Amino acid sequence: MGSNQLLDHFGRFHDYLRISLTDSCNFRCFYCMPDGPTNCLSSGHLMNPDEILHFAKIFTNLGVSKIRLTGGEPLVRKEFPLILKKLSSLPVELTLTTNGVFLDKQLDLIKDCGVKSINISLDSLNPDTFFKITKRDDFHRVMDNIQLLVDSDLHVKVNAVAVSGLIESELADFIEFTRQRPLHVRFIEFMPFDGNKWSSNKVITAGQMLKLVQSVYDVVKLNDEPHSTAKKFKVVGYEGTFAFITTMSEHFCGDCNRLRITADGKLKNCLFGKEEWDLLAAHRRGEDILPLLVQGVRSKFEKLGGQLNPDYQKISIENINNRSMIKIGG
Repeated sequence: MGSNQLLDHFGRFHDYLRISLTDSCNFRCFYCMPDGPTNCLSSGHLMNPDEILHFAKIFTNLGVSKIRLTGGEPLVRKEFPLILKKLSSLPVELTLTTNGVFLDKQLDLIKDCGVKSINISLDSLNPDTFFKITKRDDFHRVMDNIQLLVDSDLHVKVNAVAVSGLIESELADFIEFTRQRPLHVRFIEFMPFDGNKWSSNKVITAGQMLKLVQSVYDVVKLNDEPHSTAKKFKVVGYEGTFAFITTMSEHFCGDCNRLRITADGKLKNCLFGKEEWDLLAAHRRGEDILPLLVQGVRSKFEKLGGQLNPDYQKISIENINNRSMIKIGG
């Protein structure tokens, strides 16, 4: 059932909720996790499985039809199986984003809970580069698990953060990854968050990447779904697809339908917004969270969290007030 309580002042209805299960991860990717020691949330500051289910029920009753579980790395949360089982009882499309390392251990559970699509974060197809980015020697395990998902007939998206100076040499490798596999590779323009050493000269735009791809391949444009953040393409004759998520060069805020809950129970109405609404604290005080939820939705800015300049080359990261990516949730 729908509700105008998830409708913001710009007429956008929010039917897609991303829930972060943890701010912990077994990888150390620079674009997500700041350098130095990490202070992960203690279990008492995380939403527990029943609280996650409670919030998810409220959102689904208001019209949310899709829930994505994120992190950090959601599969490092020891209660992940319990959380997934609880959420699988709701009338929503349930999916997750993961780095893929532990998928083989959870695959039966994932399928039993009705998950049909999984996003894998994979920024390089070169084992040495993979190690430099993640600081972990898990490349072959991730690749094996991607193939395991394909063999299990799951819909698999591979997300690669495109950083200038790194991605150019691998564009063709990622495109070849789609030749004989029904994989959907998405190149994500590098976005600014606290501590991730972003600068505009590290951004390579979708337009620049597409020109490089078109210089080698015969490419066709595909239709994009409503509310899609990705602009989809396909190499003629290849089984899979590739796409660009153009947050920096061409934002897609106009029909945004996404909300986020951080692992510590804060509502964020935009990935780039500094404002947060503490649903968990209100719930633990015994308060109705609906007024906070509605306030959060209706406070949403028209674009880019009210903080970023639409011209990414004019963004000054020193003036951005936000969490690191790992503290927000993917």
